[in-house]
Amino acid sequence: MDKRAALRVLSAATLACTAAFALTACKDESKPKFQGVDVTGADYAKDLPLTDVNGQKRSLKDFSGKVVAVFFGYTQCPDVCPTTLQELLEVKQALGADGGKLQPIFVSLDPERDTPEVLKAYLANFDESFVGLHGTPDEIAAVAKDFKIFYKKVPGKVEGTYTLDHSAGTYLYDPQGRLRVYERYGAGPQLLTQDVKVLLGNS
Repeated sequence: MDKRAALRVLSAATLACTAAFALTACKDESKPKFQGVDVTGADYAKDLPLTDVNGQKRSLKDFSGKVVAVFFGYTQCPDVCPTTLQELLEVKQALGADGGKLQPIFVSLDPERDTPEVLKAYLANFDESFVGLHGTPDEIAAVAKDFKIFYKKVPGKVEGTYTLDHSAGTYLYDPQGRLRVYERYGAGPQLLTQDVKVLLGNS
């Protein structure tokens, strides 16, 4: 092969590599970049077959068209739960006109104490649009297992009292009901807001 032919082959190969790199770059740029953990395509946390404070059986499909934020906890939680709910309220406020497109859902891990009345009153302290879900101990256990949520009753210092150790992250679903992001506790409302905006803009 002479030098001209070799140069032509080299140039063609270079162009091909450049084109392939450009396509790869385009693909990478088109993929949403989340601040939390991208769990798109996960085969767990598929639904929430529980009951709301009004006695209605609910499902994730009930909230189609919204970004859904699912958090597990209990109303007597001293710090993690109220902090997370307050952050979700701040996210809703930061979204402005799009605030109604975010649907926080609080799942109680404490069916013994979190009656529908207690759960409703607790969430009203944050925002009346927040949905509270509860169920029987077996129903809660099944849903928690599907969501990979750990929780354990810890006896208190006074007989008959207890707290719950539990997972503290938040799951985000896009408006089509697909699980997309896992937000670690303590991420803060700014990062949560960024991810919700991405989901609203790339649904």
